[in-house]
Amino acid sequence: MTIAQNILKYLGIGIGLLIAFAFLSPFVIIGPGERGIVIRLGEVKDGILNEGMHFIMPVVEKVVTMDVKTQKIEVDAPSFSKDIQNVDTKIALNFHLDPKNVQKLWQEIGSNYEFNIIAPAIQESVKAATAQFTAAELVAERQKVKDEITRVLIARLAPKFITVDDFSIVNFDFSDSYERAIEEKQVAQQNALKAENDLRRIQVEAEQRVAQAKAEAEAIRIQSDALQQNKGLINLEAVKKWDGVLPQYMLSNTMPFIDIPKSTAGQ
Repeated sequence: MTIAQNILKYLGIGIGLLIAFAFLSPFVIIGPGERGIVIRLGEVKDGILNEGMHFIMPVVEKVVTMDVKTQKIEVDAPSFSKDIQNVDTKIALNFHLDPKNVQKLWQEIGSNYEFNIIAPAIQESVKAATAQFTAAELVAERQKVKDEITRVLIARLAPKFITVDDFSIVNFDFSDSYERAIEEKQVAQQNALKAENDLRRIQVEAEQRVAQAKAEAEAIRIQSDALQQNKGLINLEAVKKWDGVLPQYMLSNTMPFIDIPKSTAGQ
């Protein structure tokens, strides 16, 4: 056997050993935010592997890793409101698996927990919550709706070893006919409010005109009473308005002067 053949032979053996070691390695590494479940000959062993390197029995044992970091899922949940309106709700849920119970979760549900457990739980929780509110209340009392859905969802997921971190209602979508009705109602309310404001403005302006007329009439009455009670005031007003020029022509027996009471002249 030549040297080249020997090199190829040992190279092949080395590659084979590396491949065998990769598949038959007695060590397994659990990454950050993960937990390991050891399965021995199809049976789940007690205990959970935490982050780091662990020894297992090649061929006999294998390890399933479970992600326990916070994960996100978005689900569309059709439902009905209390007043029988179609409601399409888009939900966003942040959750994580209970690190201490991933073994039980794997045994009961497996790895497809999002499809088998979380999505149906969200849809059922939304249906249960939206049925307690009218369509208008779903929009006006969004926080109450969120709190109710969260409460129901936690109660459904906790027994399955899934923890709710955060929950949000992305959107409520109603039927086209209902949205048109809402838009028409809003327009009608705006028009009614404008008409009411216009009526109030007209009433205020009318009241202002009445008040002004009353004030002017009262002023005239007061002035008239004063003139009636004091004749001398009339002469005084005439003197104030006289420009000091005597008329050029006078009728007989006509005096161009202001009539002064005798009592005043004697003084």
